[in-house]
Amino acid sequence: MIKTREQALKYGLSFPDTYLDAPFHDNNWQLVRFSGNDKAFLWTYERNGYINLNVKVDPDKAFFWRDAYASVTAGYHQNKEHWNTIILDGSIPDKDIKLMIRDSYRLVTDNPSKRIYEAVKRIPYGHVATYAQVAEMAGDRKMARAVGNALHRNPDPDNIPCFRVVNSKGELAGEFAFGGAGAQARLLEAEGIEVAEGRVDLKKYQMKENESESGDI
Repeated sequence: MIKTREQALKYGLSFPDTYLDAPFHDNNWQLVRFSGNDKAFLWTYERNGYINLNVKVDPDKAFFWRDAYASVTAGYHQNKEHWNTIILDGSIPDKDIKLMIRDSYRLVTDNPSKRIYEAVKRIPYGHVATYAQVAEMAGDRKMARAVGNALHRNPDPDNIPCFRVVNSKGELAGEFAFGGAGAQARLLEAEGIEVAEGRVDLKKYQMKENESESGDI
């Protein structure tokens, strides 16, 4: 069972690309960070005679854990919506402590933009997808707006075909991010997609889920 700081840190450091950090020059605060973005997903410190762990949490699950265990509270000195504190007083099963740490690691290492770009690569040549459709392929239909933001920051337009993404009515972007006005229509037309009055016919050109591919660009 995880009862000590050393045990908690050892488990946190068992995940890929992690490292130990003590940013406050105070050994009472020892963190485990993900090296991909240097974000901490596990904070350890002693408080009121117990070792405490702060872990990132999905807001939808925050109160689930707090209701399940009296020793899980709102994150100490952190955002109460996104962080929980686990008090290692022996009352929480080892499997649930590990699950909360694992979820924290997953949340910190998640990269929505990367998932969006990978989804866009799956839109087949000669087809389009809507923002909501791309969001769903990226794992969360609610982040359709994030799709637009990510595509406007497209780091690799030669390999991430953001011009194949249109809105729910089949309308093109008014000012296409790469190439300016008219560029999106020209790129779509080069693939045989008809564009009429700034719009494509979704019934004819929208990709179906079983048509997605790894990137025929």
